[in-house]
Amino acid sequence: MKITREQALEVLDELIKNENLKKHMYCVEAGMRFYAKEFGEDEEKWGLAGLLHDADWEKYPKEHPGKIIEKLKEMKVDEDIIYAISSHGNSGDYGDNHFDFQPRKSLMDKALFAVDELSGFVIACALVRPDKLDSLKPKSVKKKLKDKKFAAQVSREDIYQGVEELSIELDEHIENIIEVLKGVSLF
Repeated sequence: MKITREQALEVLDELIKNENLKKHMYCVEAGMRFYAKEFGEDEEKWGLAGLLHDADWEKYPKEHPGKIIEKLKEMKVDEDIIYAISSHGNSGDYGDNHFDFQPRKSLMDKALFAVDELSGFVIACALVRPDKLDSLKPKSVKKKLKDKKFAAQVSREDIYQGVEELSIELDEHIENIIEVLKGVSLF
């Protein structure tokens, strides 16, 4: 079944109350739509994978993303979306979470992994700047990546692995995400 964005937003409203988590989902959605367009892929499908990837995080962090996967299967959502969500992390990344993430196979899977972690990190970088994203450059983001105390919960290894899997240069990926996020209402 094709899920509409409106249906996906209903799922988010049902499962997520934290507005910052919702903003994260909108950021990843925007990044996924960008990369789908870049690669000549289905922007709607990729965007929905980004929009829904962490929908169960607030209510079911120890089972993430198992609960959203169950819900999407019940809704008979496109298997490509479900699989991308099931592969957007590395097992062991979430502490006592016991979900075994699937290997990333498709370009959509790899893009979701690459966009997810970096989006959160770029937002963290923007939050400490007076002009937020307006003058943020890849050089500043890379400098913050070296500071292990800054946004310590963000896996640097996942960011580097994401660009490698997506076959994109780190500077280019950071620049893409910064530009994409400028189009999302965040601040």
